[in-house]
Amino acid sequence: MKKSIIWFILSLLLTVTIFYPLEISSQSVAKQTEIRGVWITKNDSDVWLDSKKLSEAMEELASLNFNTVYPVVWNSGYVAYDSEVAKGVGIPIIKGEGNWDIVAEIVYQAHRSGLLVIPWFEFGFMTPPSSELAVYHPQWLTSRRDGSLTSETAAGEVVWLNPFHPEVQQLIMDLVVEICSRYQVDGIQFDDHLALPKDFGYDAYTVILYREEMNKNPPANPQDEEWIKWRADKITEFMVRLRQRLKQINPRLIVSVAPNPYRQAYNFSLQDWQRWVDLDIVDEVIIQVYRDDLTSFVRELNQPEVQKVKQKIPTGVAILTGLRNKPTPITLVENKVRQARRHGLGVAFFYYETLWRGLGGETPDLRKAVVRALFYQPMPRFPILTAG
Repeated sequence: MKKSIIWFILSLLLTVTIFYPLEISSQSVAKQTEIRGVWITKNDSDVWLDSKKLSEAMEELASLNFNTVYPVVWNSGYVAYDSEVAKGVGIPIIKGEGNWDIVAEIVYQAHRSGLLVIPWFEFGFMTPPSSELAVYHPQWLTSRRDGSLTSETAAGEVVWLNPFHPEVQQLIMDLVVEICSRYQVDGIQFDDHLALPKDFGYDAYTVILYREEMNKNPPANPQDEEWIKWRADKITEFMVRLRQRLKQINPRLIVSVAPNPYRQAYNFSLQDWQRWVDLDIVDEVIIQVYRDDLTSFVRELNQPEVQKVKQKIPTGVAILTGLRNKPTPITLVENKVRQARRHGLGVAFFYYETLWRGLGGETPDLRKAVVRALFYQPMPRFPILTAG
């Protein structure tokens, strides 16, 4: 009798191992693998628009033991692939040299080098006021209480698509579904712009929607707690639907977000990413901690929401490697990486071009040597996913 029970248990274990190995192994790897990523922006024009240089860049990143690239595909009111969705609403399409497909090329080159490719929808609900998107579809824009439309950001003057408008939501949904269906990407990423500045949301559509649901007008104070929560919850509801749709395409697609630290994200941009984690609608979080000094950087890593999220899903911290005219010393980058690791966090660098551009005597080779010493061991993120 005992032997029969033992054989039954062994048979059951064997069945589980044979039929469910991918789920088990992928979950364990997800918890153990350190994110080592880098964003590839439109400023990286040599890499982004030149097939040979793109191939060299992917090979180099792989040789330095990176494991993830986040190439921009939605920026400044345009897309970086031949999108039927974009054509339908008059959005420009940016293509590489010789009309080659940028996204297909980067997926091929990155996967060939063992890197995950998670396209980055950088602008989220944001667009330049002069973009075709804003000009052709003014009814999709939201406003402040005084009717003003524009705000100043690091990307310059922008307007905001109304995240509560069904046609805006459908546009973003369709773009994301299109790229995840057409290309063998490993997921998608939104950052701090899949959000809305707290003083926006007073357009006619949103006012009527709020009045219908709450039986009163939106508060005059944009920082009213109930008003902030109502708008934040609407963005969360959209994220729930977006994730459900993506998982229908491929259940292993990674839904990644790169928000600001939580207090700033929620109170100023209505982005309740901590709740997104609690609701299991994101698979990876990379928190933008762009601080000039190490003390304030570490302070953010010790926040309770950071400690909580890293226990649940792969979590990293975004490290600024410099801006076009403002390099970051490689010693500061190195110290931030070491601190992130001490706190059990991965890293992603913003952005590729500035990763190798240093101050004074900091040559590209010197900066690469520092990165090579930090990432001295391979840390692959398997499996590389394919669209279903």
